[in-house]
Amino acid sequence: MPTTPRPLLLLGAGGTSTASAAYRHDPLVSIAAAYPVVLVDAEIPQWARPHLVDHITADLTDTEATAAEIKAYAARHDPIGVMTYMEHHIVTTAVLAQQLGLPGATPQSMEACRDKATTRRLLDQHGVPSARAVLAEDADTAVAWAQEQGLPVIVKPRAQAGSAGVMRADTASEVRDAFHRASHETVLGLNAYGPQGVLVEEFLDGPEISVEVAVLGPGDSRIVAVTRKRVGPPPTAQEYGHCVDARDPLLRDPELAHLISAATDAVGVTYGALCIEVMLTSTGPRIVEINGRIGGDLLHTLISEALGLDLARIAADIATGTHPQLNPTAQRSAAIQFLYPDQTGTVQHVAFTDQLTQQPWLERLVTTTAPGARVAAPPAATYTDRLAHWIVRGIDPSQCARRLSHVEDELELLIVPPARPTTCTR
Repeated sequence: MPTTPRPLLLLGAGGTSTASAAYRHDPLVSIAAAYPVVLVDAEIPQWARPHLVDHITADLTDTEATAAEIKAYAARHDPIGVMTYMEHHIVTTAVLAQQLGLPGATPQSMEACRDKATTRRLLDQHGVPSARAVLAEDADTAVAWAQEQGLPVIVKPRAQAGSAGVMRADTASEVRDAFHRASHETVLGLNAYGPQGVLVEEFLDGPEISVEVAVLGPGDSRIVAVTRKRVGPPPTAQEYGHCVDARDPLLRDPELAHLISAATDAVGVTYGALCIEVMLTSTGPRIVEINGRIGGDLLHTLISEALGLDLARIAADIATGTHPQLNPTAQRSAAIQFLYPDQTGTVQHVAFTDQLTQQPWLERLVTTTAPGARVAAPPAATYTDRLAHWIVRGIDPSQCARRLSHVEDELELLIVPPARPTTCTR
């Protein structure tokens, strides 16, 4: 049951589709179990309605109009906090928290997180290990910088998420192609939020992780969880899976803790819940990105299964000025795998054998596409081309890996490639 009668304002549910529900349902349920949730969004998804006490209809692309609607509501209902788990709305959330006198990060710090160029500049100014980068005005600038910096490089949009448009480029021609892709590729409508532009960055080699962080005050950044990421084949950087282990030594690694603290200080975050991506290079950990909200991709569920911590509840507590519960209550591992198409075409069939659902170690098995859907295979694939995902439990990461593979082995998938045109001659 909610712990307070005062409502918590949530900006953005995450979309109305079945796929959106698959990714966003669990965090909303966790938040609603502790706080009366009032959703602020242009459209209220059916899947979200059972977990809401009220809603405010607002166009979240219009910050001023949204602020006016929320101020009018706040005058009548005295909200306890305002939060979001959506990348789109972190700046608006910070603006509203400041205007309403509620706990939260500053708008300036969230703008720094939304703008990867600003993130890089601030990290560089404060001497935080990151990647050299340039905001390229055009493809020629991108190629020139890459050749001066040294290939390969990473080319990415300035303010997207979900690895949309992120490409490794090994030649000048690939840099040019990657620049054009990063200039237009978007995911989940993020092109309507944040600045436009393309970054060209130094290539960082090594395993990639994401770090969930609770910032409880100036200089007080605490690592909540560490996720080991499985990234798809180059040149893209799409996430193919994640694993969280309660015994991961990085949870207590002083070098990583120092890097995380320095990074949050550099962008000016003194309060909030963050997801920080880090590359474990041969010369030490270096910051990839700083996200001003909790991690997506069902990390909420992995962290719950592995550590017994409620990531969404932690973020909600911070947003309401409540000290969150950060002490793990479990010592397990959990992992997720995302299924991408093996070829471009139309989905005819995607299913799994019945006996899989009887496995006690299988937390969920969800298809996020339907027959008739047109999908693209890597490297053209994006986040929206995922066909399914599954989560497994285990005593350690190696057991989780075996169980993920077992599920994949039981997959039934049929994709029909596009018909090739024929040439008629006389």
